[in-house]
Amino acid sequence: MAIHLVVIDALNLIRRVHAAQPGQPDVDNTARVCCQALQKIISSTKPSHIVAVFDHNSDDRGWRAELLPHYKEGRKPMPPELLAGMDSIQDAFMAIGIDSLLSDGDEADDLVATLALKVASRNEQVTIVSTDKGYCQLLQPTLRIRDYFQQRWLDSPFIEKEYGVKPQLLTDYWGLAGISSSKIPGIAGIGPKAAVELLSLYPSLESVLTATDLAPKWHKKISGNEDIARASKAVASLKTDLTLGFNLQDIRFK
Repeated sequence: MAIHLVVIDALNLIRRVHAAQPGQPDVDNTARVCCQALQKIISSTKPSHIVAVFDHNSDDRGWRAELLPHYKEGRKPMPPELLAGMDSIQDAFMAIGIDSLLSDGDEADDLVATLALKVASRNEQVTIVSTDKGYCQLLQPTLRIRDYFQQRWLDSPFIEKEYGVKPQLLTDYWGLAGISSSKIPGIAGIGPKAAVELLSLYPSLESVLTATDLAPKWHKKISGNEDIARASKAVASLKTDLTLGFNLQDIRFK
């Protein structure tokens, strides 16, 4: 039997649905609307296996904050009523056949990436449902990303149009240009256009940082900032080697 694993970036879906409600958001209504969305996703993707991956609820920002102390600092916390209703939302997901995977210290992004690549590397189909373009570094023929809210595929043509680089160079690009929304700094003075230009001249971030023939305008900005660029790339990179503690059979869609 052919496998098609659908991985839901759960909080990416839930928080957007909750925030979009008119008036005072209601957790029961959030659960209902999320389940309607998930049933549409199931209908269109026809998964053999499906799981919703949740971030842990602690304030620990994980290994990334050890490399970059300001990583995701100051992000808006989850509304308390939504946090309190998370168990009931997971129960609603289970009622329509979708199990929940809760991260324990690791970011959900890394769990999603590990699970998705494990299956995709076996030439089985994987669809990640998320608006997070960070997952696009994983793109390959058997792995795709669906933005449910914009009803679009975050595929290679989209990434090349959006960023000017191929998906496999995204983390190198972010090492140079940073990601302001996540407080990943990159190199000061190097923005998106400069990052694209540098990566058109050199094959990788490391090649840029160690180049002996950099133009003076680049050398001035990069010199002395190599470590922050490497840390920015590392933080923007998804871990794909976590221990999952379950097998595919556990998340078969019934």
